[in-house]
Amino acid sequence: MLEAQLDASVAMFILLGFGLLWVAFGWFLGRNNRSIDDFALAGRNVGLAFATATAMATWITSNTTLVAPQLTYQFGVWGMVGYSMAALGLLLFAPMAARIKALMPHGFTSGDFIRTRYGKSAWWVFMLISLCYAIGWLVSLGMAGGILLSSLSDLDYHTGMSAILLICVLYTLLGGLKAVIATDFVQSLLILAGVLIIAWVCIDTVGISEIHSKVSEWQPELLNLAFPAAIMFLFNNIFFGIGEIFHSNVWWSRAFAFKAGIGRRAYFTAGLLWLPIPIVTGFIALSAMSLGIVPPSADMVGPLVAAKLLGSIGAVFVFVVVFSALASSMDSLLAATSDLLTQDGYKRLLRPKAASDELLKANKWIVVGLGVVTWLLCLPKMATLGALLNFTGAFVASTIFPIVFGLYHPGLTGRFAAAAMALGTLCSLILYFSIGFYVAAISSCLVSFAVCLLGLWLKPGRFDWRLFKEAKDVSQ
Repeated sequence: MLEAQLDASVAMFILLGFGLLWVAFGWFLGRNNRSIDDFALAGRNVGLAFATATAMATWITSNTTLVAPQLTYQFGVWGMVGYSMAALGLLLFAPMAARIKALMPHGFTSGDFIRTRYGKSAWWVFMLISLCYAIGWLVSLGMAGGILLSSLSDLDYHTGMSAILLICVLYTLLGGLKAVIATDFVQSLLILAGVLIIAWVCIDTVGISEIHSKVSEWQPELLNLAFPAAIMFLFNNIFFGIGEIFHSNVWWSRAFAFKAGIGRRAYFTAGLLWLPIPIVTGFIALSAMSLGIVPPSADMVGPLVAAKLLGSIGAVFVFVVVFSALASSMDSLLAATSDLLTQDGYKRLLRPKAASDELLKANKWIVVGLGVVTWLLCLPKMATLGALLNFTGAFVASTIFPIVFGLYHPGLTGRFAAAAMALGTLCSLILYFSIGFYVAAISSCLVSFAVCLLGLWLKPGRFDWRLFKEAKDVSQ
């Protein structure tokens, strides 16, 4: 194993300093939050620059900075290209964000849409899928924090995981979505600068010809464009990425929070900016053989290569970049999932007449609860990041076509929407365990699509779009 580039005291100093900075920033931004709208949706008044930055930074997750190198290390060229195709989710969600804002000017969550459009049965299925995905993503982000610190320093996995979770919970709790979006703006600049610098140093130090030579000698299948498992991963990841964005309240809450007319431009621009980043971070992993790095776990290859290239000072730089990527996703997910549980769980099921002040308090307690649950689930490091994330693909891809038809076609009914999501998820889980992760999202999406088409053919409905306009603001 590669020697740690930072000793424990230096790593802890950086972690505490960086953490205190973000927590103080969160408190400053959230000090004027007075209502659930302020806390959960930043007053529904986010402009283009912040909207674009938060969309891009949120999608630059542990997946992009740690899993993209892992999958390139395992699948080669198709690994990096396949991962970059997740940008399609942002690009395709751009017109949907405009549609969502127009249909539901007072909406709060993706659950609001499913319940109004399809009814309670589909809503229950959707909520189960959403929560399974959210917990899976939160756990992967917590694990990534532990992996980051244990890769770059003498601190162990549990210290890194616990510290990053605590920092993100605190500044999300203090600042709400305002703090999340503002920190995302700063983090997106750090991430872009960091990725470009590391890639430039990699090319300058090792060289493209040297990387190609070593990979051709030791693992030529990584350059094979006919590598079957990698090709399956490419198509699977396209549907996985689209499903992740289409269903998740992380992206719906931003559609509600952005000013009118901003969502389409923000998501489209963010998608274009995000597209090359997995290719760059994945390319870095291919230099591992040239540098003599054999990571103990494939998901550690990215930070180990970067630290080797840049040395001790570079390890600090790598830490800041990857921490920014983790925090920009974890805070967004904590905020969006707590909103979903507050509005669709606490308010709808327990306290239908709860006022804004009560919902605000409940939302904050749920943020804390999510942090505790995530920490407990992260304690045993049971799988690699790639394996954990791809498991959630079996769930989310089943929601793609129920959401698309729900937004644009009045014919799909709640019964068939619920069946599409449930059967798509069930079939893909069976194939996930019997064949492999690289067929889960594809099968989930195709089965769900078939059920939706069957519903439109056998028993089309006539949904009245005015029901969205007539729905009252759930914060009232």
